[in-house]
Amino acid sequence: MRTRPAPKPKPARIGDPRPLVLIVDDSAVARAVLARAVESDGRFLVAGAVSSAAVALEFVKHTRVDGIVLDLEMPGVSGLAALPGLIAAGQGAKVLIVSSAASEGAAATVEALALGAADTLVKPDIGEFAGRFSIALNEKLTRLLTKDDAQALPPRSGAGVGEPGVAPGFDIVAIGASTGGIHALSLLLREIPKDFTVPILITQHLPESFMPYFAAQIAVLANRPCDVATDCMRIRPGRVIVAPGNAHIRVVSTGDGGAIRLTADPAKSGCMPSVDPMFESLAEVYGSRVLGVVLSGMGRDGSDGARSVQSHGGTVVVQDRESSVVWGMPGAIANTGGASAVLAPREIGRLIAARRRPA
Repeated sequence: MRTRPAPKPKPARIGDPRPLVLIVDDSAVARAVLARAVESDGRFLVAGAVSSAAVALEFVKHTRVDGIVLDLEMPGVSGLAALPGLIAAGQGAKVLIVSSAASEGAAATVEALALGAADTLVKPDIGEFAGRFSIALNEKLTRLLTKDDAQALPPRSGAGVGEPGVAPGFDIVAIGASTGGIHALSLLLREIPKDFTVPILITQHLPESFMPYFAAQIAVLANRPCDVATDCMRIRPGRVIVAPGNAHIRVVSTGDGGAIRLTADPAKSGCMPSVDPMFESLAEVYGSRVLGVVLSGMGRDGSDGARSVQSHGGTVVVQDRESSVVWGMPGAIANTGGASAVLAPREIGRLIAARRRPA
């Protein structure tokens, strides 16, 4: 079947700084209502609205856009199958999945995030596009396509760019992430060899319903067992533990290692789960033997905990601005000199593999 040529983009107004968005959905009605929702509050412009992934790929090859709103279920090439190609051709465009298949806990949702989608939103029935959905859509686009305070700040001289302050060894790795973090995690974990035995704890901002599939996905990516944390779970070599969506991970000493204690106490960041309690408790138990990692995410969660890790002699490494979907969480640490290194996810993975403490 011959592919229809991509429609010509709307010409942006000269000097108009608003981000440009491409809509990809096989339903003409959905494209129309999504376009109205995207432009409803005046912060974004719709550059085009196309009916297939193939046409979208041609569009972004010739037209620079800032964001792509992508459906997953389409005839021919699905949105999921097309995602890596769209990201590669999109020259930095952030992909927001808007699909009825993106429900909480759906396998396709976590898979899309692991492949590089920036965020997801459940597409409602056509008659329910107005109101709360339109507000939620614009909120997500705002987070992805506009810079937050940490992103706007220039890097301070105290923020490391290489590896000079990274400790030579560690007994535990703790990773915090939010928006854009699952894809960064997938890149990082692929660089760690199968024989790596240092335990890894992960706090990723996700709802509770996502966690079983998220843990299964991490087990595949990390090539090692991964468990959703339960209260009193022992931290064991060669395994990954992820925070549940309804509690924070805290770590306590068992005399010969550490164990998980779950808590639902409100965190300063307002996040559930929060990176800060994990970092702070690990600093108290493991001291200088902690390696903390903060990946892409909005806000400042992890910055207080990173200070605790640093004050106990541990090491904190954060994701760089260029590879982050949102440089809020890593930027908040880097801009205050709290990072020993600022690196891309693959480089962080290689650093972890190279700097592990000998048995």
